[in-house]
Amino acid sequence: MKLRETIDTDSMEAGSDTELSETQCNGSNRALIFVLGSIFGTALTATLGLFLNKTSSRSTHHHSSKLYSDPDQERRHSHAVSTHNKRVLNIDSVFRPKLLQSTVILITGANRGLGLALTQTAMKCGARVIALCRSTSPELTQLKPFQIIENIDVQSDSSMELLKSKLNQLKLKVDVVVNSAGYFSKQRESLIDHTMDFSDELKTIDICAVGMLRVTYAMLECGAIRKGSKVVMITSQGGSVEWRDVQSQSGGDYGHHMSKAAANMMGKLCANELKSMGIAVGVFHPGFNKTQMTKKYESIWEKEGAVDPMVGAKRVLHEITCLDMETTGCFINCEDSLLIPW
Repeated sequence: MKLRETIDTDSMEAGSDTELSETQCNGSNRALIFVLGSIFGTALTATLGLFLNKTSSRSTHHHSSKLYSDPDQERRHSHAVSTHNKRVLNIDSVFRPKLLQSTVILITGANRGLGLALTQTAMKCGARVIALCRSTSPELTQLKPFQIIENIDVQSDSSMELLKSKLNQLKLKVDVVVNSAGYFSKQRESLIDHTMDFSDELKTIDICAVGMLRVTYAMLECGAIRKGSKVVMITSQGGSVEWRDVQSQSGGDYGHHMSKAAANMMGKLCANELKSMGIAVGVFHPGFNKTQMTKKYESIWEKEGAVDPMVGAKRVLHEITCLDMETTGCFINCEDSLLIPW
């Protein structure tokens, strides 16, 4: 099912902070069309999408375009450039830092890469950041976030006990949990090339999927997240099974893709279970970021639109401000705010 009706992000207009949360996220329409698309198919939901966008109070900000992001990364970036898509090319045109002011945000994997960029950007927005990591880095220490909690290994149950103890001491409600700790093997796996590494696959799945669940469970057990909190799973477009026919036509990279698909499933299940508690869960593809983790793809960074982690962090934080109970459980591409199919 390839539904193509949704918001035209090129036409977004900057407004007040209230307008951001009420108009630019387009939560109820996006969630409704997404559900109906799964049931009735493209034709009916395309018509419904046009109707909703035209009759909604948000219609002055959006035109119908397409609901799902393009699976072809190079074509997606090229289209954004040719159409001067502000949302993709200039996140500052829509991002409203004030929406994060005074919020308490807990970030895993905060010592480097996207996690470090998220920490720095959130702090600039006025958020109080609880930075989790196995061991701090000079860059993280220099930022002086509200709290650095070291010795947090998302593979370790004992680390979760330490986390609960530290959070109990802080006695704070955490507004946003960003599960961004990850792992990406440098070795490309292939059946044909005899480069399979099953122990590394299990490690990848444990960190990138089960690890997020451990952290979320620990946060819930100690009462740090409750009604009104948001939990974000940083996964990847690489976890979309449907998109493998475009992005992975030759197969391979089993551990990476299986871990992200597992993380997506976990995020969706968490969203369904925590809905009754008023906790929104986002499943986010952060976009293509120029980090050490993606350096093995350095040769395609430019043509596929890879961005500096600070830009990627703003994209993620923008989607966090848009996340609510109407969009909980949606798989969102932070590059363009559009959906990714499971």
